Amino acid sequence: MIELQYPPPAEKVVLSGLCTRTTDKALFEEDMQEMVMLCRTAGAEVLHTFVQRMDRPNASTFIGQGKLLEIKQYMVQKRCGALIMDSDLSPGQIRNIEELIQAKVIDRSQLILDIFAQHARTNEARIQVELAQLKTLYPRLTHAWSHLSQQAGTAGAHGSGGLGIGTRGPGEKQLEVDRRMVQKKISDLNRKLKKIESSRITQRQSRSDSVRLSLVGYTNVGKSSLLNALSGSAVLVENKLFATLDTATKKTFIPGGGSVIISDTVGFLRKLPHHLVASFRSTLEVVNEADILLIVMDASSAWIDQQYATVNEVLAELGAADKERIMIFNKADLVHNPFDRKKISLAYPGSVLVSAFNYDDMALLKETIRETVTGVNREKQKSAIITRETKLASKLPANFLYKHE
Repeated sequence: MIELQYPPPAEKVVLSGLCTRTTDKALFEEDMQEMVMLCRTAGAEVLHTFVQRMDRPNASTFIGQGKLLEIKQYMVQKRCGALIMDSDLSPGQIRNIEELIQAKVIDRSQLILDIFAQHARTNEARIQVELAQLKTLYPRLTHAWSHLSQQAGTAGAHGSGGLGIGTRGPGEKQLEVDRRMVQKKISDLNRKLKKIESSRITQRQSRSDSVRLSLVGYTNVGKSSLLNALSGSAVLVENKLFATLDTATKKTFIPGGGSVIISDTVGFLRKLPHHLVASFRSTLEVVNEADILLIVMDASSAWIDQQYATVNEVLAELGAADKERIMIFNKADLVHNPFDRKKISLAYPGSVLVSAFNYDDMALLKETIRETVTGVNREKQKSAIITRETKLASKLPANFLYKHE
């Protein structure tokens, strides 16, 4: 008998966000839509979105307790098992909210890490995900064992001058054990990443003659589709956020420009937690090593300026803000209004508007890349000549020029 395999049912979740008086309302709406996409990518079904409007976040529960009780009532009615918050929460806030609503609470970092874990294909990506998870877990260990220290305190209060037999500091001891274990694991993972990074540097040195290009941009703008179109490869393409987590590198030939190496990278995201960027820094090193950055934007997005600002922020953090770049607006087939196309060309002069699935568009993009590669090669040749002459000059005797005048 053939057993049919059905996909697991989507987990039902509720989404909540906080809009303060300093929050840009339009940008807040974009963030909430982005969170819905993140939830779907993680395999969850968003039943409802609750928005709290307050002057500032609540210190203990982030959003108001009245709103949380409203959320709890809805979750009970719909038999919903998790609340996802569009923000990074402190360990104390997560604990307080869970106690109030009696359900699982997931913040933005945890959601993104869950997606990363699902999409990690290579050993390096899995190590990076585990490293980021441990860095997220570490500050929360203090609260994980608070119930034991509370038990110890209660026992001492009812006893006669002591903490009570068998309750002398177990919470603190277990906390220190767990901290040491996590610290050791983080150190081990960092060592493994350094080994992988050293191996990758050796591989890149063997390809140092070729001009290196790196596709960078917001998540889900079609970087993998462009890599496939430019190199003739078959990198995974999905209409999901963070579908590509591992760096894909392909060598291809640009007519008139010679052989080039193109790398795809993990997509950027607004409000991407700093420790996640730090954990994936080794993957993003290809950005620093690139000669040319191919900045890919979604031409059909209503939030181009904000997404471009996010890309620039991450590039600045990586130390790659001043690199040679080509602005590429992908998904041109989804922009039907000629005015919108003209608006992009005026706002971003010199940019290329393309569809990764259009042959003529790809020919235009390759020509733009050829022109830029030619310029980079010319500068490389000049630099090589200067370096060679400097080395020769340094080997000559100090009075050589004086003698031969």
